[in-house]
Amino acid sequence: MSGADIRQKWDSRHAEADGPGETARVLAENIHLLPTSGKVLDLACGRGANALPMADAGLEVDAWDRSPVAIQHLNQAAEESGLQINCEIRDVVQQPPVADSYDVILVAHFLDRTLVKPIIDALNPGGLLFYQTFTRKKVSDRGPSDPDMRLADNELLDMFRPLQPRVYREELLLGDPSLGWRDMAMLVAQKT
Repeated sequence: MSGADIRQKWDSRHAEADGPGETARVLAENIHLLPTSGKVLDLACGRGANALPMADAGLEVDAWDRSPVAIQHLNQAAEESGLQINCEIRDVVQQPPVADSYDVILVAHFLDRTLVKPIIDALNPGGLLFYQTFTRKKVSDRGPSDPDMRLADNELLDMFRPLQPRVYREELLLGDPSLGWRDMAMLVAQKT
């Protein structure tokens, strides 16, 4: 699928959706780990489900997405909420963040393995990565159908091995798959 086709797919999804979406669980459950001040990047931000609560927490938020429709929704939501968010239409693969520029980077429901090193490099010393995306082992049809767009067992830990894990969760198919948090992995890790 070409870049234009991918953007059209996401533009269509965002145009049909209401509101900013649901805050990623990695942020909702670990928002207390955010610094009291600093610069944050919500990479592949969608309509702002994560950018909005981080801005509300008093952080300086940059939010990037390749979908102009998503950025339009986020700009409107930020304005209605009285929040300042620096929104940018940006192909994050073609234009990754620069080194030593963020205290927090959040990525939810997006996976491009070529961005691992740029993400690590973009964190300031002591900076935090909040990451959540889909796993190959799953109990539902949520998420991408292409297994290359999903994580293998413990892959999230392996990809970000240079960082110190502070929170990690990946339940896979253990125990009763009708309970718990399934289909995804989450990581909060710190650059030391």
